[in-house]
Amino acid sequence: MRRVRDDEMSIGAFSRATGLSPKALRSYDRLGLLSPARVDPDTRYRAYTPEQVERGRTIRALRELELPLLEIRALLDATTPDETRELLLAHQRRLAVRSVVISHSLARLQSLIEGKESLVNDVTVDPVDPATHRRLAVDLFNRSWRLLELGSRTPEQDDELVHVAHASRYHWGEVGNTAHRARGENQCARVYAALGRGEPALHHAGRALSTVQAGGEGLEDWDLASALEVMARAQLAAGNRGDAEHFAGLARAELDGIADPDDREIIESQIDELGL
Repeated sequence: MRRVRDDEMSIGAFSRATGLSPKALRSYDRLGLLSPARVDPDTRYRAYTPEQVERGRTIRALRELELPLLEIRALLDATTPDETRELLLAHQRRLAVRSVVISHSLARLQSLIEGKESLVNDVTVDPVDPATHRRLAVDLFNRSWRLLELGSRTPEQDDELVHVAHASRYHWGEVGNTAHRARGENQCARVYAALGRGEPALHHAGRALSTVQAGGEGLEDWDLASALEVMARAQLAAGNRGDAEHFAGLARAELDGIADPDDREIIESQIDELGL
């Protein structure tokens, strides 16, 4: 049975056309921001139309500017230039405040990395509240994905990519559960693999995989397949093609255990990217 009709686009094709990940598209559907034209009642596969591509690309452009999803909806529905300008100005002010908090976090992280500060002995009171930790963890994680998805990056953006991935993992370490920590390690490994840095990619991929295999709060049925896929990615970055093929095979073997078709398609497409 065909998943989509001739005048429709699969979620994968629509993702490539708009630059929005399948997981993001599913979230936008739940929020009523960008719903598929049709959902197959039997397979639950989502189908989109070419006419929806422009709206999808607009949403991605606004997300790259760090706009919250609810504000993107308001911007898309704005009827006058003044209304659009006021929404953008409000977001600009919010980013300016947040940049101060991020700069503070990055400075502290650098002190920890250089051994100039100790979390155990010198820092007795956390100046960042749990809600801020959580917000920063999410925002920085999403920023790392947007940087990864760029067609090309400057050396400065490569540096930022490393910083935001580690900063997100740090903040999840303060307030997150097992799944958050594992996915943070996974993202660090993915970042280093994308930069061709095999040793740190393997280090973080190993930490992610061992965390998932040990089990814990918040883990879902796709986490193991994802950790195995990233381990294969890290092995490739380290020049270990045989090991990469082994872990890619293990990741594929886990696909049948992923209940949600969109989650399964995302992991499968990531495995296919490896070209193994």
